[in-house]
Amino acid sequence: MLVMASKASAIAKTALFTVVVPGTVAGCIPWWIRESAGVAVFGIEAWAATVVIVVGVAIYFHAAFWGFAAIGLGTPAPIDPPKMLVVRGLHRYVRNPMYIGVALVILGQTWLFRSRSIALYALCVATMFHVWVLIYEEPTLHRQFGDEYEGYRARVLRCFPKSRC
Repeated sequence: MLVMASKASAIAKTALFTVVVPGTVAGCIPWWIRESAGVAVFGIEAWAATVVIVVGVAIYFHAAFWGFAAIGLGTPAPIDPPKMLVVRGLHRYVRNPMYIGVALVILGQTWLFRSRSIALYALCVATMFHVWVLIYEEPTLHRQFGDEYEGYRARVLRCFPKSRC
């Protein structure tokens, strides 16, 4: 019963965090930037760009809600992180799937709106994610999970799946 309540609480807090943080970073800000962008693409190109956005949203939602909230019993917010190291689901392949998802949403909008401004913004966001991981997340995870995290870190890359070839 306690686990169910903890899981429900983590899911609710993750939903709030998602609306505020990724909703702003990958939704509101690119939408504001696009107002100064060129003409949106149409036809098959628009569908393809939309698929990139949808895939990004799906990656984020899977990693945040199933991974962090349901499995780790925490949230993506640094003030309420998962209580357990999440190494299942998309985290089996990359250590930072949520960042990949957010980046894909922004890159899809870059394509959809043919916007150099959104592309530059995407580069800035990706750089900030990388710096955040290096200066905060990895040291924090090492302190919290020790050898378990170091083993995971040795097996799984940050942003690109290891080739099985």
